Formats: sequence, structure tokens, C-alpha cells
Amino acid sequence: MDKKTIKNILAELPFTVELDWILRHKSQPAGRFALKNLQANLPDIMDQIKPFADDASKKTRQPKKIFIFATLHYWIEQATLLGLALAAKGHKVTLAYLPYGEWDKPLSRFDLRRQNIYARQILQNTSPYMKTVSLLDVHPYLQPLPPDLAPIIEQVTRYDVQYTLQDEQVDSTCDLYHLREERNQSAARSALTWLKAHRPDVVIVPNGSIQEFGVVYRVARYLNIPTVTYEFGDQRDRIWLAQNSEIMRHDTDAFWEARKALPISDAEMERMQNLFSARQQAIIWENFARLWQGAPAEGAEQARGRLGLDARPVALLATNVLGDSLTLGRQVFSKGMSDWIERTVQYFAGRKDLQLVIRVHPGESLTHGPSMVDVVQKALPKLPEHIHLIGPLEKINTYDIVAVADIGLVYTTTVGMEMAMNGIPVIVTGQTHYRQRGFTFDPASWNSYFEHLDRLTDHPMQHRLSREQTRLAWQYAYRFFFDFPRPFPWHLLSLWSDFKEYPMSSVLSPEGSAQYDQTFKYLSGSPLDWKTIDQDSATRAQ
Repeated sequence: MDKKTIKNILAELPFTVELDWILRHKSQPAGRFALKNLQANLPDIMDQIKPFADDASKKTRQPKKIFIFATLHYWIEQATLLGLALAAKGHKVTLAYLPYGEWDKPLSRFDLRRQNIYARQILQNTSPYMKTVSLLDVHPYLQPLPPDLAPIIEQVTRYDVQYTLQDEQVDSTCDLYHLREERNQSAARSALTWLKAHRPDVVIVPNGSIQEFGVVYRVARYLNIPTVTYEFGDQRDRIWLAQNSEIMRHDTDAFWEARKALPISDAEMERMQNLFSARQQAIIWENFARLWQGAPAEGAEQARGRLGLDARPVALLATNVLGDSLTLGRQVFSKGMSDWIERTVQYFAGRKDLQLVIRVHPGESLTHGPSMVDVVQKALPKLPEHIHLIGPLEKINTYDIVAVADIGLVYTTTVGMEMAMNGIPVIVTGQTHYRQRGFTFDPASWNSYFEHLDRLTDHPMQHRLSREQTRLAWQYAYRFFFDFPRPFPWHLLSLWSDFKEYPMSSVLSPEGSAQYDQTFKYLSGSPLDWKTIDQDSATRAQ
């Protein structure tokens, strides 16, 4: 009998895992599930929040019952800081968790139980200010999931497979699909059981689109419980927030309706130009923490020369990274991004009066799924001379191509918005946040798409954006980059270095409250009021 079989047998016996834990004095379970930083900092954190929590308990007349969910060790650490901060502001917080270290690899029940003990041992030290509960310890809802909920959970499973394999095609018979289906179904039943029994005032969930995060979000909405989702982007000291919506969908309808009447000032225009320049030149700027290009800009003429472009009109098709959570479920009329690209390159194959440049996202160099290069080559095994394909590893700056483009074609990439900022007519084919904002062309069917292509490519200069449309694109871009993200001290990717710079005592102090209190109120369910938010409140990054 092998070791794996023995562990599976022992996992089903009462107290065997607990006994193993005690006898071996494990400091942490096997695998990647480690809460070392939280464990090291928690005693000091509890000391720091005590005076604030004790004071808030006397002053808060109607504390909210807040349920926060997290899984994966790094999100659990981040959610613990968030939960303790809200508890220190007088709310009754419960942190629910699932002790997984990885979402895409199977874990024996023995090791899962061991990780559960480990997490419980550390997180119980957040008492008395915050309650914690493992959803593994919740006696689950055993009936079939409600008819309205079951297909939604299955959709999350499909997203999980697309996200993990970075492939729009999903094989529902593969091991990964079965793994994600089992975990999502289990999480749905446990969350449904707990939320129905305790009925919190608000549920807070990171991401809200994929994995167990997406499951808990959908269960909360099914129960009609107010729900907040959040995520982190490129900016330190900032957080994205959505209420009763998946934050990764970046639904900016209400935000833009409230902010579009605010004209962009000269100072704001200058700041946006500085950001745009940094993106072009591949340099770090302000509190943005990553580069957008692998090579600095060289200029439009150099790009023309390197690609062999002539005087014919140029269409730039900029792709997304396949399977990115900003592309999942974003199709408008196509089956997905691959389908749109295939039909688009076939269209241009017959338009020798034009030139098409396909810029595959540089981020593909960090992925393992199918490349858009493969999609293009499948559609056109031999590219005609007027179609140019730039792979993810090629050191060509996207903004140099933008400078020579006459029209733009995008799915959801931000490059579409940036092309509009240059006055270029852009056709948007996916459901992205800047669609239908007054400066893009937004077909809702294949017929409409090809009609737009015909019209714009026949006379591209006649369709250049007006000065007003171009300025509107700059205005929207500024609001999206600088008003839409809200101040928040602890970014997921730099959590403990941020916490060292902004400890709990600093964040909860009068100065910290002036900076972050409104964000914590939004997180705890106070309605987002985009009309009254301060613009660029206390930007420490400058």
C-alpha cells in the first residue's frame, strides 16, 4: 500500500490529522499554503487595533455584520488585514476562508485537513475583534443547488478553466474542469448554508468573477445580500471597488454618468500626458508599478521601416492576453476574442488596398496558453504581404504602431482607448469599460461590424475623431485612471512592505482616517457616491 493510499484512509478517520499535527509539531503544512507573514505580524496588529476597536465599540451605534471571504494564502492574509481594520472601526466582522494554496492542483483530503488546522490555529488569534470560520467546517447544504444558482456556478467553472489554461475552448471532461467543478460546488453549498443561517448586512469578496471568489459572490447575490467586490490594478495605494457587481467587469456606467460633466483641467491634462508618455517610453511613473512595453518608443518612421509599411491605410489590431479575467465573458457578438480575430484577418486577406498590423499582447510572453499568433496562423497559414504579425517577444513598441495607424481594432485592451486619445477611429468588439462612451465605434452584430470596417477603411481620414471626441477620450482616461481607483493602503502584490510603511496604527489614526476612511465605508457597504468623491484625494504617490 503506497503512502498516498494510506493518507487517504487516515484522512477519513476522526482525529488522525489532528494527532499527526500535534505529534509532528508542524509549523505549516506541506505545499504552498503559508501564512508566515500574518503569523509573525498578528500579535503586533492586535495590539495596534485594540485602542481603536475598544473606542469604536463605545461610539458605533449600528455596527454592520460583515462577512468577508477569501481563499489562497495571499488573499487570506490580505483579507485578514481588511477585516481587522473594519473591526477596529466598530463593525462585527466574520472572515470565512478555504485553506487552499493553489486553485488548479488537486490536494489530498489529509493535507487539506492539515492546512485547515494550520489556518485555524493562526486565524483564531484575531479574536476577540474578528470571528473566523473555515467553510470546510460548515455543514453544507446537501440538496441540489437551486435551479437559478446551479448554471451560474457552472459558468464560474468554465471561466476557471479558461483562466487557468488561457484558452477559450473548454473541455468539460478534463481533470481541471472536474477539480474546479467539485470545489465550486462545495464552496457554493457551504456559503449558501452559512449565509442563509447568519444573514450578514454585507458580503465582501475579492475579484468576484473566478474560482471560489466568483462562487461566493454569486451565492450572496442569489440571496440578495449587498455585496462588495474588490481588486488591485497597476497602482500602489489604490483599490478598485464595485457594489453588487463583479469589479473585474469594470462597469463604469454610474461612475461616468456622475463624472463626465467635469471637464478635464489643464493640470489634469498634463498629468494624463505624463502617464501616457511613461507608457510609451516604458518607464515607471508615480505609483504605477509596472511597465507597459518591453521596449521604448523609437518613432513612427522607424516603425514603418521595420514593418515595411507603405502609403496604404494601416489598421492596427491589438490583442488581449487570452484567458485574462478582463476578457472572460466579454463577447458582444463573436464567440470570443479568437473568433473575432479569425474573421477579421480573413476579411483583411481580401483587402489588398489596406495594411493590417496585428500586435500580439507582450504579456503573452509570461503565459503558457495558446497564443494569438496561433489563432492568426490557423486562419491564414500563409500571411499575404499586406498583413503583418508582431509576436509578443518582438521588441517593437506598440505606441510606435499607434502613431502610424489610421484605424484601430480592439477587443477589450486599453490600447483602444489610447488610440482614441490620438484621434484614431477605433472599433471596439468586446464589452470593455470604455465602450459606448462617445469616442469609439461599437458594433453589436457581425453585420454592423463589417459595415463599420467597410466605412472606416474606405475613407479613414474622414472618420478621424473630432477635437471634442478626442478631448472626451482624454477626459475619460483621466477619470478612469485617477478617480475610479480609491485610496487603500495595502496592495495585494506588495502587502507586507506596504503594511510596514502603513501599519494598522497609522491607517486607523486621524491622519490615516482622513485618507482611507471613505474607502472603508464603501467596502462596508455605504453606497458609492461618484459625484461627491474628492478628486485624487491625498495622492501620496506624487
